Amino acid sequence: MKNVMDTLRERGFVKQTVFEDELYEKLGKECTPFYIGFDPTADSLHVGHFLQLIAMHHMQQAGHKPIILIGGGTAMIGDPSGRTDMRSMMTKETIAHNVECFKKQMSKFISFEGENAAVIVNNADWILNLNYIDFLRDIGAHFSVNEMLRAKCFETRLEKGLSFLEFNYMLLQAYDFLVLNQQYGCALELGGDDQWSNILAGANLIRIKERKPAYAMTFTLLTTSEGKKMGKTAKGALWLDENKTSPYDFYQYWRNTADADVEKCLKLLTYLPLDQIAVLCEHCDERINKAKEVLAYELTKMVHGEEAAKTAESQAKAAFGGGSAELLTKTVPQDTATVVDAMIFAGICKSKGEARRLIEQGGVSVNEDKVTDFAMAVPAKEFVLHKGKKVHVKIVIE
Repeated sequence: MKNVMDTLRERGFVKQTVFEDELYEKLGKECTPFYIGFDPTADSLHVGHFLQLIAMHHMQQAGHKPIILIGGGTAMIGDPSGRTDMRSMMTKETIAHNVECFKKQMSKFISFEGENAAVIVNNADWILNLNYIDFLRDIGAHFSVNEMLRAKCFETRLEKGLSFLEFNYMLLQAYDFLVLNQQYGCALELGGDDQWSNILAGANLIRIKERKPAYAMTFTLLTTSEGKKMGKTAKGALWLDENKTSPYDFYQYWRNTADADVEKCLKLLTYLPLDQIAVLCEHCDERINKAKEVLAYELTKMVHGEEAAKTAESQAKAAFGGGSAELLTKTVPQDTATVVDAMIFAGICKSKGEARRLIEQGGVSVNEDKVTDFAMAVPAKEFVLHKGKKVHVKIVIE
């Protein structure tokens, strides 16, 4: 079987590693338990987590065992990495709810059955009951404050002030790795490159305390060719929960990927073979749009299922041309005030009662937004109205 490190390199994942040759050999000959941490700071995963989920999939397919660490304990503090302010602290009840939401979403990417079945653990199980003095003596003694202050994850916060509460985060993340090594034989931590200092600290702690090999690997961050983080929209983060980001909005986000970023996203975020991706991206003219459609469809299918992906694709093609569904254009009077009025004037509904029933059943969308308010005002002089999965009409107000 191909070494998974080759796969990750070819697809553009790997940013930094330590003891690289040693790790390569280990991944090529034996099942290696590895872990990635997720902070349960919301009730849904978002696109920022996507790359790590795909990496876990590649690792598991190559025979390695995923350990999904939910930061139920460290979320009580908050990770300062990449932050310019202090995170608000969360209650135990909120964290428990978010953990349950994560489990459901992760099952679409990771298998929880078989010889190398993934497991989910919560660091609250060992962090919340720590004895502070014992922790300082046992773990803190192996950390240099001077080295910690030079860590990249603290750079931006040092300028505005870093609380001692957050300064503990690196020690706790390193301790997580140590506990997982002791309990599950975990020998590798993976994560985004902004986590390099924290991940490396854990590998070093295991080598000191356990006198065992331990490894660190970080992935390139999911950014545009301009260096901006992907997954940010006018409405906020691009969520994997359809109640936060609809399948249509999710599809449209990827369909609008910049030309320069399409090939990278196909390599990192889909399972498509590299030779197929190369063919899709070989042209830099209008033919790149086909690659964007494939990217949007594949990612929507992975997150929301094939039916939702087909529906989103159909709606997008109808709304913006080029699809099998014909986009009609209807002109309505200048005094059209509400979406319901527009539906009636355009002949989409025969009465306000019919329009109300459609809205209550969730069957009406305007552009990318589901209509939930019967009195919703028309959003602009021109907009696309979706009725169910097959009726898509461009409304033009005189």
